[in-house]
Amino acid sequence: MDFQTNKEQQLIRKAVREICNKYPNSYWRKLDSSQLYPEDFVQDLTKHGWLSILIPEEFGGGGLGITEASIVLEEINRSGGHGTACHAQMYTMGTLLKHGNDEQKNLYLPKIASGELKFQAFAVTEPDAGSDTTRIKTTAIRNGNHYIINGQKTFISRVKESDLMLLLARTTPYDKVHKKTDGLSIFLVDLKEAKKSIDVQPIEVMFNHHTNNVFFDNLLIPAENLIGDEGNGFRHIIDSWNPERILIAAEAIGDGYWFVDKTVSYANKRVIFDEPIGSNQGIQFPIAKVYSKIEAANLMRFKAASKFDNGDSCGPEANMAKLLAAEAAWEAANVAMDTHGGYGFAVDYDIERKFRETRLLVSAPVSTNMILSYLGQHVLGMPRSY
Repeated sequence: MDFQTNKEQQLIRKAVREICNKYPNSYWRKLDSSQLYPEDFVQDLTKHGWLSILIPEEFGGGGLGITEASIVLEEINRSGGHGTACHAQMYTMGTLLKHGNDEQKNLYLPKIASGELKFQAFAVTEPDAGSDTTRIKTTAIRNGNHYIINGQKTFISRVKESDLMLLLARTTPYDKVHKKTDGLSIFLVDLKEAKKSIDVQPIEVMFNHHTNNVFFDNLLIPAENLIGDEGNGFRHIIDSWNPERILIAAEAIGDGYWFVDKTVSYANKRVIFDEPIGSNQGIQFPIAKVYSKIEAANLMRFKAASKFDNGDSCGPEANMAKLLAAEAAWEAANVAMDTHGGYGFAVDYDIERKFRETRLLVSAPVSTNMILSYLGQHVLGMPRSY
């Protein structure tokens, strides 16, 4: 296994870093205080083609893999930014690219690649179902050349900032399927056409994250907006879930490196009792320990990405990458807080902002306990734990 990034990947890292340098911590701090979406930053990334990196070249995209996409998101977070503003356009590609038909790809992919259409909304989670996706209650009933959608989704991010939404709904009632994962279907929703039949209600959360409750009231969707086969949506969406875990891992790793860099710099410069605080083992060793955990998570991220890009099964690796990266980043956030002391709570130092942003990655998407239960049952062969 080659542990070195190739020349093209190094150039991607450099190019994305140059864009990120135009949007310093003060930029993100201002957006955080005003709860505004980083529209100009996202447009800049789109203009340079970084958000269409997974779209094949024949449709105007970069034609590269999850490995390269993960480098883009890592660099955003490593610069002090927040990749959640734009990451969904990458991982939603898994379902559309693999299961969309030629007509759908020809219609949407060039416009997504150019930035004419924004594809940032991914509607799966529901308030009652929670992590049990098979229990979602949003329905899609076939009526001639359309489906009629009714139901509710929660914590659906960037709906108001998107033109298209990937939606998971039940097309066959739960009590009429042989397997609980059957009867779910994936749809592509044109949000401009749907605006009269959906109600989007923002949810205020602990950091700048544009997430919402979404209510569907007899929304008509053309039948041609069905992605893949009716009833197989759960299996289709897995092709977005594994990339999602890899990309979230990359963001967490970027956060982790950001915390370590900030903490090392502060520990070397901050002098107490006539010596830099970094000379004390109580300060130095936790930083070194969490750095080693970030490095280990980084290796798992690249292993998972490599397997995905090679067409190999990568469920265990993708989940472990997300688990290790999120926990390492959260530990790094706490080490940064401990090292900075009172200054860690000062807005101008940005530690408290990134602390809040990083905490999300431990819980979502996919919680630590769900990953552990998956590994215990499906990888290690132990009984189901819930």
